[in-house]
Amino acid sequence: MATLLRPLLLFSLLMAFSFTQTYAQRKRTSANKQELKDREMWLQEMDKMVRPVLYSLAQDSLRIVMPQITSKRIDNREQRIQVQYLEVIGRVLSGIAPWLQLEGGNAQEVALRNQYRQWVLQGLTHALDSTAKDYMRFDIAGQQLVDASFLAYAFIRAPWLWENLSEPDKHRLVASLKATRKFKPAFSNWLLFSAMTEAFFCKYGYEWDPMRVDYALQQHEQWYVGDGMYSDGESFAFDYYNSYVIHPFLAAITETIATKTNSYNQMAANIRKRNERYAVIQERVIHSDGSFPAIGRSLVYRGAAFHHLADMAWRKALPAQLSPAQVRCALTAVIKKTLGSPTTYRNGWLTIGLYGEQPDIADSYNNQGSLYLCTAIFLPLGLPATDPFWADAPVKWSAQKIWSGEDFPNDHSQKLK
Repeated sequence: MATLLRPLLLFSLLMAFSFTQTYAQRKRTSANKQELKDREMWLQEMDKMVRPVLYSLAQDSLRIVMPQITSKRIDNREQRIQVQYLEVIGRVLSGIAPWLQLEGGNAQEVALRNQYRQWVLQGLTHALDSTAKDYMRFDIAGQQLVDASFLAYAFIRAPWLWENLSEPDKHRLVASLKATRKFKPAFSNWLLFSAMTEAFFCKYGYEWDPMRVDYALQQHEQWYVGDGMYSDGESFAFDYYNSYVIHPFLAAITETIATKTNSYNQMAANIRKRNERYAVIQERVIHSDGSFPAIGRSLVYRGAAFHHLADMAWRKALPAQLSPAQVRCALTAVIKKTLGSPTTYRNGWLTIGLYGEQPDIADSYNNQGSLYLCTAIFLPLGLPATDPFWADAPVKWSAQKIWSGEDFPNDHSQKLK
């Protein structure tokens, strides 16, 4: 067995690092040894993280090379491994979708994006083709309701993907997403996963189920607990699920269905106010070194703890008190901190942990694929380099100002409907 595994490991390593020139290599061969600008650093980290996933899927070899690592307290290892492939592709594409949608940039970035666009389209063909090695069924387990919704989210964020998907693949994708309707969502943030898939159908002109959307939205109105935060189900938990899922999903769903109905206009206005308040809270919990409180479940999602803040920056929806440059600097610090450990990667793949390899942090549902929700922090790469988010001079974020002794405005809760 060991003799057999060694060639596979070598194959994985070669694919992860040697198959084509990385963004970092392009910059070294074309630029200089100066300290990288923030956008260049973000691109390098994104490229390093998602390259093994998307290249392997484009080669129809993701199932061959992707590690089958799960939490040591996994609830159903066999099933979790079965669904990890859809899990990783949905989360990766959701995170990099705005960048795939973007046009322009310097020559190195354009070349990198063109390469990724090619890999993504090839990979989706393999994922949707029942004769391919990397074919992904969407109807194996309830977890795939989650995974399918992140894939649907990617297409909502990046219409380019839909416009350039082949007609056979469009039909297969729609059929696959419809297959997840068989799963009953848990009475929690999972209601939003069903709603996001329906929002995809709504956006692209397919028959959609308004009841699934209405139920998710109305129930989250009931779960709003104040000061910009929701409970995840009937009980409030102090964790990052307001950011991992709730706020970004509510924003995208309401904005998408607004093109078909005005029934939720007042609710959407309230959601926007809560979005802004929670963005302020998110920015304030980023410590001056880029760390943040390690509280609650799913900490192995690393930088996805700030999915909401990144989403607000990309959608240019930040509240007035948060400047784009301030948020850029804070998120840059989070990226450096959460990916800075020498044990963050093993053979090119993310390890389980928040700062490096920390397997005991994992929850019962975590597998190799679930870790890649952390790509959500890269959403602002969907803004052009000329946008103030990237172009403005560095600005201290709240924790840096406060803990360096600067005077600073007070903070207080907000009564939002």
